[in-house]
Amino acid sequence: MTDPEVESLQDLLDQIAACRVCGDALPLGPRPVLQLSSTARILVASQAPGTWVHESGVPFADASGDRLRAWMGVTKDEFYDAGRIAIVPLGLCYPGRGAGGDAPPRPECAPLWRNRIMAQLRGLRLTLLVGGHAQVDRLGRAPMTERVRAFRAYLPDVVPLPHPSWRSQMWMARNPWFEADVLPVLRAAVRDALA
Repeated sequence: MTDPEVESLQDLLDQIAACRVCGDALPLGPRPVLQLSSTARILVASQAPGTWVHESGVPFADASGDRLRAWMGVTKDEFYDAGRIAIVPLGLCYPGRGAGGDAPPRPECAPLWRNRIMAQLRGLRLTLLVGGHAQVDRLGRAPMTERVRAFRAYLPDVVPLPHPSWRSQMWMARNPWFEADVLPVLRAAVRDALA
């Protein structure tokens, strides 16, 4: 493995694009999807691409992306500016379907790539942990709602969020404090990080 301190970003991205480690287990085949630049101020740490994202090759190119951008208070142009916002899922390829939706990220992916990717992100000011899998990876096991409700404990550099899938609408209806308490703080943190 290459030393992350001397590895160039382009070399890393080329290696990720060529990865076939778990290709036999991926129903649609390998297609790593991420957005990365060494100048990014915000990291959107998510779970894994869905089918639409797999097809397009663009992270959050679906309704969940629209919802996430609205939560963050950013435009599409801001969100897709890799120089400002990195988007890196735990599993870089679509993992297939599971019992209640998409399957969890493939277990091979994060150990193979995560540290090398993070070594490239030297200017991060804010990390958004989007969904339970991303939160467990960074914060350990706890109910997702509990972590999101305790968001102030992770500030100023981390904000745990539910996954912005269509299911989050039902979750938000049961947890109105999210919109009232978390979203204004999230939007202010995003603006500060991008300033």
